[in-house]
Amino acid sequence: MQIFGVDIGGSGIKGAPVDLDRGELTEPRHKVLTPHPATPDAVADGVKQVIGHFGWSGPIGVTFPGVVTGGSTIRTAANVDKSWIDVDARALLAERTGCGAVTVLNDADAAGVAEMHCGAGRDRKGTVLLLTLGTGIGSALFTDGVLVPNTELGHLELHGHDAEKRASTKARDDEHLSWEHWARRVQKYLKHVEMLFSPELFIIGGGVSRKAQKFLPLIEGVKAEIVPAELLNNAGIVGAAMAAGEAEKTAPPA
Repeated sequence: MQIFGVDIGGSGIKGAPVDLDRGELTEPRHKVLTPHPATPDAVADGVKQVIGHFGWSGPIGVTFPGVVTGGSTIRTAANVDKSWIDVDARALLAERTGCGAVTVLNDADAAGVAEMHCGAGRDRKGTVLLLTLGTGIGSALFTDGVLVPNTELGHLELHGHDAEKRASTKARDDEHLSWEHWARRVQKYLKHVEMLFSPELFIIGGGVSRKAQKFLPLIEGVKAEIVPAELLNNAGIVGAAMAAGEAEKTAPPA
């Protein structure tokens, strides 16, 4: 079964059809830049572009970089325009794309779902925490495979700032930090999160996960196992499609 997944990020909007049985993209993903300002209308147009590139007209799953309640309502918008707050994203995207069946969820939650089903968290019990390092820091918390949604642990305070202002990939790029310097910041953040949640496993996702060998070996003093995401930066697309697939299974007959 194939369903289309879209991942809305602070810097790009990307998507592709996904084979749900294999947890893999069936075609190379297509990406457009996230508009600035990233207003609801502008982002919805970007999502329409990505879907239109493939001529897709079926169900879609879409991630959003903030808290999503009820599979529809946006509650926070740290890395996109604040006008997203209280928007019914499902209704907006269904109207703009023409895809009647739209499922919306937090971006890190989607990545976590994908990694737990067919990636680095597969068959892992106990407490598992996926962290996506990118424009901000997203988080997905699982206990015995069950998602605790919308944790948004990138906004934990670290040295008087949101942690994502210090330890995200954007912070590394903006401040021109070396891998060693940035790894120390990530290490401090992981230790803080570990103190609060005591996970058995950290999965590090986001685009930087493909360069994990440059910084993960530099992190010391964290008791939990730390591994890179296996689906790399496609995890959000795959997880969005999986969420849409689950929604299709439970939808009432037309």
